[in-house]
Amino acid sequence: MLVAALEVLADRGLAGFNMEAVAHRAGASKATVYRRWRSPGELLIDAMDTTFRPFPLPTTGHLRSDLVQLLSTFQQLLDGQPFPRLMAAFIDAAERDPRLKSLHAELTERRREPLRRVLIGARDRGEIPAAADTELAVDLLAGPLFYRHFVAHRGYPEDYVTAVVDHVLSALGCAKSE
Repeated sequence: MLVAALEVLADRGLAGFNMEAVAHRAGASKATVYRRWRSPGELLIDAMDTTFRPFPLPTTGHLRSDLVQLLSTFQQLLDGQPFPRLMAAFIDAAERDPRLKSLHAELTERRREPLRRVLIGARDRGEIPAAADTELAVDLLAGPLFYRHFVAHRGYPEDYVTAVVDHVLSALGCAKSE
């Protein structure tokens, strides 16, 4: 059911997301869907919650390569399907429904957590200045990829992720290293 719900959202957007469409896609009855979820909003929350897991933490041992690995994974997610369509539909839904807005904030924090942990670990090891604003650094690292895909609708040039990482590390006052 949850996979069917995501497929319906990706294919039809929020306007076409309803229990009947999900039941049809899943090969089930509407009654079966309603037994588990009282509303399309509840079903959407569960479906989105199961799919938006944080990326695994990289283990390269180097700040720069850890960041490049994480952002490369994010870029691949944005380049694939159905994530971009799901994300666009879900952001739209979150603007209209306070429960979805809350879930969207929670899911976003899950996606930010690996970057935050890598940066905090680097700060603890002295690789970035102690005064570095890790929250702003996460924004600066993830923002360009998100913007380029969802707002500018442009592809990623070769080595885009590396360029973003190098610029952010430079702004943080880090020496360029592996």
